[in-house]
Amino acid sequence: MSHERILIVDDEKLLRWSLKERLGRDGYEVFEAGTGEEGYAMALDPGADLMLLDLRLPDTTGIELLKRLAPTCADVPVILMTAHSTVETAVEAIKLGAIDYVNKPFNQDHLAIIVRKALENSRLHREVVAFRHRQEERYGLRNLVGDSPAMKDVFRMVMKVGRSAASTVLITGESGTGKDLVAKAIHYASDRVEAPFMNITCSALPETLLESELMGHERGAFTDAKSAKQGLFELADGGTVLLDEIGDMGLVLQAKLLRFLEEKTFRRVGGAKDIKVNVRIIAATNCDLVRAVNEGRFREDLYHRVNVIPIALPPLRCRKEDIPLLAKHFLDEFNREFRKHCHGITDQALEVLVEHDWPGNVRELRNVIERAMLLEDRDLIDLPDLPHDLGRSRRNENPAGSDPGFRLPDAGYRLARLERELVQQALERTGGNQTRAARLLSISRDALRYKMKKFKLG
Repeated sequence: MSHERILIVDDEKLLRWSLKERLGRDGYEVFEAGTGEEGYAMALDPGADLMLLDLRLPDTTGIELLKRLAPTCADVPVILMTAHSTVETAVEAIKLGAIDYVNKPFNQDHLAIIVRKALENSRLHREVVAFRHRQEERYGLRNLVGDSPAMKDVFRMVMKVGRSAASTVLITGESGTGKDLVAKAIHYASDRVEAPFMNITCSALPETLLESELMGHERGAFTDAKSAKQGLFELADGGTVLLDEIGDMGLVLQAKLLRFLEEKTFRRVGGAKDIKVNVRIIAATNCDLVRAVNEGRFREDLYHRVNVIPIALPPLRCRKEDIPLLAKHFLDEFNREFRKHCHGITDQALEVLVEHDWPGNVRELRNVIERAMLLEDRDLIDLPDLPHDLGRSRRNENPAGSDPGFRLPDAGYRLARLERELVQQALERTGGNQTRAARLLSISRDALRYKMKKFKLG
C-alpha cells in the first residue's frame, strides 16, 4: 500500500474530486488546491511526492508556479494538465522541471499509469542519490586518515588530481597501504562522481579474460561468447577505472592499453569497430615498475604514459604518528558495525601498536582492531586483546636470565615515570637530537616522537 503524497492543483472542483477518488484507490494520499497560492503553500507544507498541475489557474499560470517552486521543490515530479497546450508551453514546462503533460480531457486510468511510472522513476532517482551519498561518505577524502606530513601531501594531491582534467594517475605503495581507498577518494573528489567507479585486479585473471573484462567482446569472439558484452571501459564511460596491480598485466594487453590511453578508443575482442569513451584510468601497483621495465616485464612507453601524475603512499612504519588516529578510526567503525561501545585503547596497548613495524600496513592494523572488537567486550582494548606476536619483539629484548639493567625497588615503581625519565635523559644526552635519542632507547624516531607527545616533552 503506497503512502506517497500527490498534490492536485486545478480550479475545476469536479476534476479534483474525481482524480482524488481514482488515485486514492491506488493507495495514494491525495491533497487538492484550487488556486496557485493554495498549491504553493501545500507543496511546501505538508509537501508532495508528485504534483498534477493545471496550466491555467485563477490567480496565476502553471508555468509561473513552477518557477516559484523550483528553488525548493526541484526534486518533485510535476505532470502538467492542460486544455490549451502548445509546443512552446510544453517545452518551457519541461525546462522548468515538468516531466510530462497530458491534454484535457484525458483518460484517468491512463493518467494513473503515468503517475505510477513517474513515482517509480522518482523513487529510483532518490535511491541512486542516497546510494551515491553513502558511497561518498564511505570513500570520500574524509575517510583517508592521517596527520603525518607524508599523508598531508597525499591528501593535497588527491584534491588537486580529483579536480583536474588528468586522465591517468599512478598510485604506488606496499600492499595494505590503501591504494584502492585513495583511488576512490580521487573519484569522489572529481566531477566524475555522477558516473561509475569500477575496478579490476589485473593479477586475478588470465590475460585473455582480462582483455574481455576491460574491453568487452562481440558475440562469437570465442567459444563461450554467446552474446556481445560491454567491458569496464564502456560501462564506466564518464567515470573512473582502477587497474589494480597493473604491474602484473601481460605485455600483449599492455600494448592495447597503451593505444587506449593515447587515443581513448578500443575495440571489443572480436570486433572491428572503434569505440570511443571518456574515462580516467587510475593504475595501482605494489611492485617497482622501473625495475619491471628494466627486466622487460613492463613496457617503458606504457610506464611513462601512466606515470603522468604519481602518488606514492608511505608504509605505516614510516608514519607511526598516524597509528593512534587510525586505531581510533577503526575502533569507531567497528563500534558502529558490531553495535559495541568500546571507549578506546589503553596506553600500554597503544604503545605496542605504535612500536610494531606493521608489515601488512594499514590493512594489518585494521584486522588487529577488528579481531579485538570481535573477540572481547571490554570497555577498553588492552594488551591481552592484541595478537601475541605484536609484543614479541619487546619481550625478546630481555630474555630470561639476562641482566634487566634496572632493579625494581621493593616498594615498587611507577613504570610511566621511569619511561618519562629515560626519554628525557636520552634527549638531554643527545642535545635534543631525536634520531640519536631514539637510537639510544632502541626505538624508532616515530615511537620517540609519540612518547614525547605522551609525556609532554619538548
